Amino acid sequence: MADEVTQEESAGESLMDKISEKIDDHDSSSSSDSDHDEKSSPSSIKSKISRLFGREKPVHKVLGGGKAADVFLWRNKKISVGVLGGATAMWVLFELMEYHLLTLVCHCLILALAVLFLWSNASTFINKSAPRIPEVHIPEDPVLQIASALRIEINRSFALLRNIASGRDLKNFLYVIAGLWVLSIVGSWCNFLTLFYIAFVLLHTVPVLYDKYEDQVDSFAEKAMAEIKKQYAVFDAKVLSKIPRRPLKDKKKV
Repeated sequence: MADEVTQEESAGESLMDKISEKIDDHDSSSSSDSDHDEKSSPSSIKSKISRLFGREKPVHKVLGGGKAADVFLWRNKKISVGVLGGATAMWVLFELMEYHLLTLVCHCLILALAVLFLWSNASTFINKSAPRIPEVHIPEDPVLQIASALRIEINRSFALLRNIASGRDLKNFLYVIAGLWVLSIVGSWCNFLTLFYIAFVLLHTVPVLYDKYEDQVDSFAEKAMAEIKKQYAVFDAKVLSKIPRRPLKDKKKV
């Protein structure tokens, strides 16, 4: 009887061990499934999407990360509305009403000088203090920084154009020619002021929309770039590869 009792107890313990092992296996499998779900979460999918133009920084950093970027991304809506409204008013004034810049500057100076002159002379009669006219001067450091940055960008553009004109990179040559051709067509539709205003409005709308829907835009752009590369490969195989080219000479003529 004692042996039977011990056998029953051992059988019961082995059965409980098997049940506990099955529960542990189920828990481990569920934890691995949850880990797999976490790996396939939207954050991981978001990291796998290749960003537009190979961008690694956020849009705010790409735009400079300062107050200008806050204005373009509408972080401060009052300033953004004011800047866009001022640009719209200038475009309406100069383009639709055909007002001229020199005329506007002269009229504003006439009005300001007349008001200050009359106020300065009338202050003695009305027992009020004369207006404090601030001393306006242009600081040297910001002007030098702007000129230096502009010089660097112009030299970089000249170097790029020189590299393209040398015939070393056919792909960039085609890109630049197509871009200039599209720009010439757009320039024939409107004058420089309207084109500048359109670019200014796009600068205040496209970045904020892209920052809001960057995942969808990057996914679509990735598919579009893959299709463009595919079509370029076909064009290269059928047309560009058949163009005869002069062999490069390694040795220089003495």
